Amino acid sequence: MKHLFAIAALLCLMSCQGQTTKQKATKNDEPKEKQAAEATLKVNKTDAEWRAQLTPEQYDVLRNKGTERPYTGEYDKFFEDGVYVCAACGNPLFKSDTKFDSHCGWPSFDQAIEGSVIYEEDNSYGMNRTEVMCANCGGHLGHVFDDGPKETTGDRYCTNSVSIKFIPAKKQPE
Repeated sequence: MKHLFAIAALLCLMSCQGQTTKQKATKNDEPKEKQAAEATLKVNKTDAEWRAQLTPEQYDVLRNKGTERPYTGEYDKFFEDGVYVCAACGNPLFKSDTKFDSHCGWPSFDQAIEGSVIYEEDNSYGMNRTEVMCANCGGHLGHVFDDGPKETTGDRYCTNSVSIKFIPAKKQPE
């Protein structure tokens, strides 16, 4: 009987140890799917390289999956002809003709340039969302929702201004 109790106690201890390990997991302990996606990224930099290249706010959003405050971003109410690229690597992400005013406080697009972004399930903060990241460097851009314009795609790519840069369309000579 003592042996049975000792074995049960040992199994219980091992089970608790496994739970403790999971709770201590950090952002660096990514799921295998994400690790595989990162392995295929064209731009891979160290944390120190990203910190040196990006502003503190860009680093927080692009590398730490932060979010800028609503209605504060440079591109929220900005509508000019051109293309929006990743602020970290320059990858073209959105064409200006897909941008619309969603009144949500962040730049919104109804579609991304094909192959320019990757998606990942995001269950943080008790929500079920789809995260959108740059397919070139893995930088966090924002989230995509299904409450966009029904007359186009029905999607709303809710994007942080600090994660993108606007490149104006080249003016044609007259």
